[in-house]
Amino acid sequence: MEAMETLTWGNFKARLEANPELHLQFQYEEGKLADTSFHITEIKLAPITSVDCGGVMNKWTEVIVQLWEPGEKQAERSMKVNKALSIIAVVEQMLPLDGDAIVKIEFGNSQFDTRQMFPADITVAGDTLTVNLTPDFVQCKAQTRGGSCGTNDKGEECCAPVEKPTIKLVNLVTQTDACCTPGGGCC
Repeated sequence: MEAMETLTWGNFKARLEANPELHLQFQYEEGKLADTSFHITEIKLAPITSVDCGGVMNKWTEVIVQLWEPGEKQAERSMKVNKALSIIAVVEQMLPLDGDAIVKIEFGNSQFDTRQMFPADITVAGDTLTVNLTPDFVQCKAQTRGGSCGTNDKGEECCAPVEKPTIKLVNLVTQTDACCTPGGGCC
């Protein structure tokens, strides 16, 4: 599976700024939209540092926009883009968001487990701007560097199971030292 092109925070925000009067909607599965009552509850800045199976350190930053559906419907129409931009402005006054960060949308409801998804594409139809979400997936970074998941630079398997050391059991008690043998009277 090829890695999909990810949208940066700067590009995502620019798409919103270009359409301030439209209603904002999020499609989390084919034909399934977040309820029109959704709220943007928080925006997270997540710097990630990891070491992969090949021993290479990786760093990137994510901006995660969390959506929440209230238990009861509170609106007939979804939030307008300019309302979302006002929330973003409040966040950015306190937390500078990296324009080059990867954007993820965090969403879940009673029929859909909470997960972080990528904005795959953003479409305009009528008076609505729809952000179509696609799931994230697990990958081996060794493969994305052009290597294989088989060997690292040292010629070792990067994803091979760790071998357990062999333990040699040695009887440290000699026959003459044995006190607890059957019939030895120690017990």
